[in-house]
Amino acid sequence: MSVIENNPIDKRILDMISRHHVLSLATVEDGKPWVASCFYVYLKELNLFVFTTDPETLHGRQMISNPNVGVNILLETAIPGKIRGLQMSGKVRLLVDEESGAANRAYLLRFPVAVLMNTTFWGFEPDLIKMTDNRLGFGVKHYWRALAATP
Repeated sequence: MSVIENNPIDKRILDMISRHHVLSLATVEDGKPWVASCFYVYLKELNLFVFTTDPETLHGRQMISNPNVGVNILLETAIPGKIRGLQMSGKVRLLVDEESGAANRAYLLRFPVAVLMNTTFWGFEPDLIKMTDNRLGFGVKHYWRALAATP
């Protein structure tokens, strides 16, 4: 069963995710923020953004210390009526075992050049997604929230 089957994400949000390939990742440790850009592939059935980064980078160390992150995906435009973007919050984790294998296959399918890299796969699971789409009216927003975990 799909992770989002009982809580579907708006098709417009999924379309935005599928049409882009770079996310901005905001991390923080000891009150010091950092932002990094990463290529991603989205595994819809898991609602998981897969990206690679070395755990020794500043954002890698910060994610190990504090897995709560912010993510942004945007359409770069100077025309206010065409502004579209996603802002998300959630948690990241290192992907291991079966998840890492699935991530590797999906990531290399989208970014074959990554086969030349020593990759460490991470997964970002959003708990909140906000999409702004000015094509539908200035400041129009669509939201998705993860369902609360059951005890």
